[in-house]
Amino acid sequence: MAPTPTGPEHGPTDPAAPDPVTTSPAAPDHVATIQAEWRRERPDLDVSPQAVIGRLHRLSGRLTEELCLVYGRYGLGEGEFDVLAALRRAGAPFERAPGELAAHTMVTTGAMTKRIDRLERAGLVTRRRSEADGRGRVVALTEAGRRLFDEAFTAHMRNEHRLLSVLTPEETSALEALLTTWQHRLDHSEAPPTGHPHP
Repeated sequence: MAPTPTGPEHGPTDPAAPDPVTTSPAAPDHVATIQAEWRRERPDLDVSPQAVIGRLHRLSGRLTEELCLVYGRYGLGEGEFDVLAALRRAGAPFERAPGELAAHTMVTTGAMTKRIDRLERAGLVTRRRSEADGRGRVVALTEAGRRLFDEAFTAHMRNEHRLLSVLTPEETSALEALLTTWQHRLDHSEAPPTGHPHP
């Protein structure tokens, strides 16, 4: 019987290395199926962007679900976790103005007020008048809030490592570089948005 061919042209010989056959999808995924349908129905349009944007859109939803499972174990929603994270990152005494929190978490001040209300009722944050501006308010982590968040954040980072573990370190670095470049160019693009086409 002929020996099994080895070498770069025949794939990796290291049994621990990823097998391109087994790690590739066995059949077209959801996005590829949708693209095929659109190519049939609208052959006049180039639907190739869906290969990237459609998959990112679906992946974002999947990642959000996975992350929220961990938040939920600590009685937190995604919004509440973001507020506590912004306060914890501020360093001692772990406080920020509501407007600053809204800017850090990219939500409206109205939405931020609701989040702070829920966290205050749970005893995780307090609100007080600003010493610098008597009309302003300051939101601060309570000791219970800091302890809870530190525990939740440890679990959160463990979860993020798990989600990225399906990629090699090289793939992770390449993806990080691509996403950083894409975001930077979009943020500095002068072209007006034309909507968000999803498959």
